[in-house]
Amino acid sequence: MRRIAGRDNEALEALYDRYERPVYSFVFRMVKDPMAAEEVVQELFMRIWHSAERVHTGGSQGKVSTWMFAVARNLAIDWLRKKGRRPQETQEEAAWERVADGVSTEQAVERRMLGEEMQQAIGDLNEDQQQVLNWIYFLGYTQQEVASRENIPLGTVKSRVRLALKQLRKRFDHGRKEGAWQ
Repeated sequence: MRRIAGRDNEALEALYDRYERPVYSFVFRMVKDPMAAEEVVQELFMRIWHSAERVHTGGSQGKVSTWMFAVARNLAIDWLRKKGRRPQETQEEAAWERVADGVSTEQAVERRMLGEEMQQAIGDLNEDQQQVLNWIYFLGYTQQEVASRENIPLGTVKSRVRLALKQLRKRFDHGRKEGAWQ
C-alpha cells in the first residue's frame, strides 16, 4: 500500500493480479450481474489508487485484504441499493429454481431470513475471523491456501475458523432455544 500511495503502477498491478479474481467472485455472489461485478471491482481498485495513503496496514497483508473486501462489499451494497433490488434475471432464475426444487414460498422466506441472520452474525465476528471464513467458505480456498496467501500459520487459520464457528453455533443455538427458527 505504501508503494501504491507513492503512485507505483506495478504495485497496483500486483495487488490487482492477486485479488481481482477472489474479489470479483465475492462481489458477483452479491450482485448476480457480471457487468456490475466488474464495475464494482474497477471502482474498488480506483479507490485503492486514490486512497492508498490513508489505509493503515500496520505491516499486515491480512488487514489490507480485509479492508479491500469490506470496501467491495459496501460498493456492491451501494450498487444493489441504486437498483432498488437484485437484477430481474436473477429473481426469475431464483423463482424457477424454487419451483423446480419444490420449495414452498414459506420455506424460501425462512431460508432467506436465516441467510440474512447468518450474514449479520458473520458481520459481528472480528475482522480476522470474517476474513478467514470468507476465504474458506465463500471463495473456496483450503485452510492451507489461506495460510499461504495471508502469510499466517496454519494453526492460526484453524483457530480462527474454530472460534468463529463456535461463536456462530452459540448464537444460532441460542436463537433456536428462543424459538426464532422453529
